[in-house]
Amino acid sequence: MKPALPAKLLQALAPWRNAPAWHIAFSGGLDSTVLLHLLATLAKSETLPPLCAMHVYHGLQTAADAWPAHCQLVCDSLGVPLRILRVQVQPGASLERAARDARYLAFARVTGAGEVLLTGQHRDDQAETVLFRLLRGAGVRGLAAMPAQRTLAAGHLVRPLLDVERSELQAYAHDHHLKWIEDPSNADPRFSRNYLRHRVLPVLAQRWPQVVSSLTRTAEHVGEAQGLLDELAVMDRQRADQPSAFPWLPLHSLLLTPLRELSDARQRNALRHWLAPLTRLPDSDHWAGWISLRDAKGDAQPVWRLADGELHRCGERIWWLPSEWSEFSGAPVSWPDAQKNLELPGNGQLKLMGDVPGGPLEVRYRQGGEIIEVPGRGRRDLKRLFNECGVPGFVRGRLPLLYRGEQLLGVPSLAGLWATSSEHWQLDWLPQTCDQGLS
Repeated sequence: MKPALPAKLLQALAPWRNAPAWHIAFSGGLDSTVLLHLLATLAKSETLPPLCAMHVYHGLQTAADAWPAHCQLVCDSLGVPLRILRVQVQPGASLERAARDARYLAFARVTGAGEVLLTGQHRDDQAETVLFRLLRGAGVRGLAAMPAQRTLAAGHLVRPLLDVERSELQAYAHDHHLKWIEDPSNADPRFSRNYLRHRVLPVLAQRWPQVVSSLTRTAEHVGEAQGLLDELAVMDRQRADQPSAFPWLPLHSLLLTPLRELSDARQRNALRHWLAPLTRLPDSDHWAGWISLRDAKGDAQPVWRLADGELHRCGERIWWLPSEWSEFSGAPVSWPDAQKNLELPGNGQLKLMGDVPGGPLEVRYRQGGEIIEVPGRGRRDLKRLFNECGVPGFVRGRLPLLYRGEQLLGVPSLAGLWATSSEHWQLDWLPQTCDQGLS
């Protein structure tokens, strides 16, 4: 005999019983209505975190205008507070994906540290996801489908009904005389998931009655395989994740040599794991960019452009440059009061330590041909100094140069490249922090 739905739900939520709050993503449809009713009922006999329902209003169809009022009535009857989140859906190739992205972005904004967002996806949804991604040619991570839990902002997203069939939710709803919203768009076969739900899966079920269970079991097997790939990626990354010679440069980077020693498949696996928090990953057809970057000549500086930034290679190290890094303009900046730190647009902060040089000061960036006085070495070409020290090419144009009129006074000593041009002052540069996180 199957365990009762309330017991099954409590078991799934056992790890989260000490969370500061439980938020329920409440669309007003069958799944979320059953989830909300279950939790509100359990809260009368169990010690649960505070409950709050959240309804996202997309404004994509006229029928949706009445849904917030319906959700409010349901929440009032159950004694659960409701929060309405209004979002703007960005136009794109897939309306389904754009609406989902807007929805989860709204949830992330209101989920506090340690709090849990509960959603109503069930086993049939999981089966649809596996089939949908299979038809799109997804890899191992995609075919693992929806995880039972993942991080969401500073909290967690949990799907406690993934082991529950839609028929169980329907039976519970009818037994408790629940009323829910029937979204008209859910019947529109132009949407891929609806087509699979109404046209494909019923036909498959006629030939293979256990198709939903089989597909969800496949997701579990593939999820386990993905876990092993992640463990392998961590081991491979550890060998390449060695400190660079430029600790002042706040960018993610890896040594290339340890990656070269791996098979192509392990290289891709390690890079996917490294890049996943930084950018949307390329599909299989676009990994040729990695091969070109990896196999370029040693004196080349190849670039692999990805969705949210660029991967640069300098010598035997690869560097991740997020999109924000390209917002730097390189325009000169006057420094009327060098006693105060100077904010460089898109390029961090500059400060002078010690005796401030006299005269009007200005910060400029490389144009080529710059000469600087180096203590003990005389006048030296800046480009040659950079070459000697192996300064990455992508940062050379961002290194602030201090001028008085047409005289180049100094380059930031923070770079640790050579001694400052004066014993009485030094120039320190704190580059723009570029740490960044995908939905």
